[in-house]
Amino acid sequence: MPVQAPKRLFTVREFHQMAKADVFREGDRVELLAGEIVEMTPIGSRHAACVKRLNAMLSSRLGSSMIVSVQDPIELGEHSEPQPDLAVLRFKAHFYRDAHPGPEDVLLVVEVADTSADVDRGVKVPLYARAGIPETWVIDLTDRMIDVYGAPGHAAYAEHRRLRPDEVLILSLPGGPTMEIRVKDLID
Repeated sequence: MPVQAPKRLFTVREFHQMAKADVFREGDRVELLAGEIVEMTPIGSRHAACVKRLNAMLSSRLGSSMIVSVQDPIELGEHSEPQPDLAVLRFKAHFYRDAHPGPEDVLLVVEVADTSADVDRGVKVPLYARAGIPETWVIDLTDRMIDVYGAPGHAAYAEHRRLRPDEVLILSLPGGPTMEIRVKDLID
């Protein structure tokens, strides 16, 4: 029977200290998930195009009522600082200059998955649920679908819908307009 050695989990503070001390090489794409430093998968052209398309779509429809944040960190407690592909944040005039947004600031998180769907669904989505992020999407470019998660709880989201290319996603953020987004427009 294999014995698992105890893991050393890092805090967000320690993660930032490592970055300042140049522990990571320039260009390293890493994030802190549940105390573990995880290497992010490379961004392919389909992935980048999807993020750009969604950014343009949400930015134009939300205007200045909210902030659309692209591939920037959000702090989810002491041990997690993921960098979702896109997050919609409550508007703050200083644009989070003094600290990364926390769970109370985040209205929507979107992960775009080319090769990272298992990590996004199995690791990141539960982190977002535990942090109380109201809604999370995983846009799966390989399987051509969008998983929509809502009603966050302690261990998971209570609601989950899987949308196919011919369906429409309805987004209604507090203080923002209700939007209809064709799934096909995001995955093609």
